[in-house]
Amino acid sequence: MSEPVLADLTTLRVGGAATRLLTAETTDELVAHALDAFGDHEWLVLGGGSNLLVADQGFDGTVVLVRTTGVDADRDADRDADGVTVRVAAGEPWDPFVATTVANGWTGLEALSGIPGTVGASPVQNIGAYGVELADVLTRVEFLDAATGERAWLPAAELALGYRTSTLKHGRRGVVLTVEFRLGLAGEHGVPVRYAQLAGSLGVDLGALVPPTTVRDEVLRLRGSKGMVLDGDDHDTWSAGSFFTNPIVSPAFAETLPADAPRWPAGDDVKLSAAWLIEHAGVHRGYAVPGSRAAISSKHTLALTNRGGATAAQVAELARFVQVTVLNRFGVSLVPEPVVVGDLLG
Repeated sequence: MSEPVLADLTTLRVGGAATRLLTAETTDELVAHALDAFGDHEWLVLGGGSNLLVADQGFDGTVVLVRTTGVDADRDADRDADGVTVRVAAGEPWDPFVATTVANGWTGLEALSGIPGTVGASPVQNIGAYGVELADVLTRVEFLDAATGERAWLPAAELALGYRTSTLKHGRRGVVLTVEFRLGLAGEHGVPVRYAQLAGSLGVDLGALVPPTTVRDEVLRLRGSKGMVLDGDDHDTWSAGSFFTNPIVSPAFAETLPADAPRWPAGDDVKLSAAWLIEHAGVHRGYAVPGSRAAISSKHTLALTNRGGATAAQVAELARFVQVTVLNRFGVSLVPEPVVVGDLLG
């Protein structure tokens, strides 16, 4: 039997073979496969492969492919309850799950429509979009700890959820088995729109109440216009989504940037627009290093794409070019968002 090629399991469609692949279709299988993998020198948990850049040399270890399913909702017995607790298996695809919440009148995730990947990966990155983060509705995760082999529920407060980060991404190794959310219930007046671009495209004021179905439809339209909804026929979607996080800098440093550089409060610091920095450093949509099959998306500057036949090395070369160009122009270091497997970005 040939070794599994990770390019077939990632949305960037690059990456070499893994030594061993274990597929888990139930939570019990996931626990068993993970405990088996923890005994190896190198192991990797793989869901939808949407936030992953794997080296062309592949992965010399065990990959646990999470394909578990199940959505369980407990409506509070109290007739005056205003929410629902939902527990979801880690392998459930994210966007179909969001569609389920909207169809059932559960609110809180509609602005996160169209994001690729699985439910189990969502707390690792603390995914967010259009003014909403997973931290807003996450209550806890069921986690299998690689260091102890113990299975336990971890409250969201213990995960240090931040901008595209958590302890699950940095420091705490293991496998997310189940994710629990506390979602609202759609009323007659809809949900508040928290993001200016979304409000503008909907033709409403920021904070206006809009039906969740309308929010979902518009978010999918906006993401689709940026090549951020997976489509096998569209090479702009052969990506890992936004490749760089928006930089967080000090207020003093932000003052050194051009006055028209977008910025938002981030605690005591300032969040910048990585897309604006890239574009104004002179790297435009569609740019490719000569001879490379990796290119900036023709729809969105933050996406590094595979135009067909790209290698991981070419994607990494393009990423380094963008980083150096922005650093030289603005003095800002862009940090890649995807998990990088192999020695690619230094």
